[in-house]
Amino acid sequence: MKLQFLGANRQVTGSQYYLRVGQTRLLIDCGMFQERQYLDRNWEPLPVPPREIDALLLTHAHLDHCGLIPKLVRDGFRGKIYTTAASADLAEIILRDSAHIQVEDAAYKKKRHRKEGRTGKHPEIPLYDETDVERALPYFQPIPYHEPIQLNGVTARFLDAGHVLGSAFLVLDAVENGRRRRIVFSGDLGMRDRPILRDPETIDQVDYLIIESTYGDREHDHGPSVMEQLTRVVKETSARGGHVVIPVFALERAQELLFYFSRLYREGKLPPLPIFLDSPMAVRITEVFRRHRECLDEETQALIDADESPFSFPNLHLVSTVEESKQINTISVPSVIMATSGMCTAGRIKFHLRHNIVRPESTILFVGYQARGTLGRQILDGNPQVRIHGKEWPTRARIEQIHGLSGHADRPALLSWLSEIKQPPKSVFITHGEENASLSFAETLRSRFGWRASVPEYMDEVELE
Repeated sequence: MKLQFLGANRQVTGSQYYLRVGQTRLLIDCGMFQERQYLDRNWEPLPVPPREIDALLLTHAHLDHCGLIPKLVRDGFRGKIYTTAASADLAEIILRDSAHIQVEDAAYKKKRHRKEGRTGKHPEIPLYDETDVERALPYFQPIPYHEPIQLNGVTARFLDAGHVLGSAFLVLDAVENGRRRRIVFSGDLGMRDRPILRDPETIDQVDYLIIESTYGDREHDHGPSVMEQLTRVVKETSARGGHVVIPVFALERAQELLFYFSRLYREGKLPPLPIFLDSPMAVRITEVFRRHRECLDEETQALIDADESPFSFPNLHLVSTVEESKQINTISVPSVIMATSGMCTAGRIKFHLRHNIVRPESTILFVGYQARGTLGRQILDGNPQVRIHGKEWPTRARIEQIHGLSGHADRPALLSWLSEIKQPPKSVFITHGEENASLSFAETLRSRFGWRASVPEYMDEVELE
């Protein structure tokens, strides 16, 4: 058995692993690289010939886990793509949106580069388009949680990871030359006691574990509640006459914010100011939440049954068209503007930033992780000016960050999840975290549990004995 690490190594995007068990060839996740210094990898050929891969097992539908699937199929993959039903529905939306944004961005950058008298390397060429997405969709095979998938010597099961709707960690029971090994890929693990979703399930036995470490070196802030933080930021910004601009991830973070805003509105803790969700993708994803009640926790299901759905309340405006989006920036009254993308790398959020980052009365409010090199990280780090759509804009708006909304388990939550494992694994591989976070988490596992833990480099290959 051999495992090769093809992404999310000492950084947080591009999740992808290649596993060989006997004659069986499996790809686990097929994510897009989103950090600026690694973008070229998206265009590089997969080190494994796609036609030789028997199946792809997808843990969830975030772009850094599924974003290269259309390219994989275009390059020759013809196996099935196994994932949960909710993830299959979400992946279609996310991949279509990704193709649309890439085509638009490529055309925009090509025009700008010509005007500036230079040519780009990859930005002028979209990685894939909607035709590539259409070709990939028939390969998706929805699988219920816990249902075994037989893959010629490997039995795979998806268990609920509690990260986003439909997210899973992957349990593989593999047999090779009479040896039985259990290999677990954590995907992205969520926190317990979060709104909307069920808590992550656990596992008590594993031989080889590949685990994320996004927050492996820290504990989430347990200060004021999310409700209190939102109330303060919105009221203070409203009093200044500004807008609260929130870069959101279309999957989960947008719906979680709707949950909190609906509660604040119903409890009378916020003035009835307009709240915009400006993202066609987030609007479509919210519909997927409504369809997949089997993924929701008891509290959310009870709210829906009581006609108090967190995804619908009177001052909420779901924005789909470009014209509606443009109209938002003509509104003079204070408002809340949520738009994608969550790290400000593309999409409508850039236009709202252009209109508000120069306004001292407005607030740019971050509610999720900002990877190194992204526009969101530059703003959050306090850069005095940032480049948006080819122009430098001074940062005059107030910059805030809300803690307690992360979809990723922090170090205590990861350790709690790991404590359910009864016997030491043969080896633990730390991935999906910035280098310092991954190295810190590996040392924590060695010192606390006495486990063999390492942090692979990109393209490393290991023998699973």
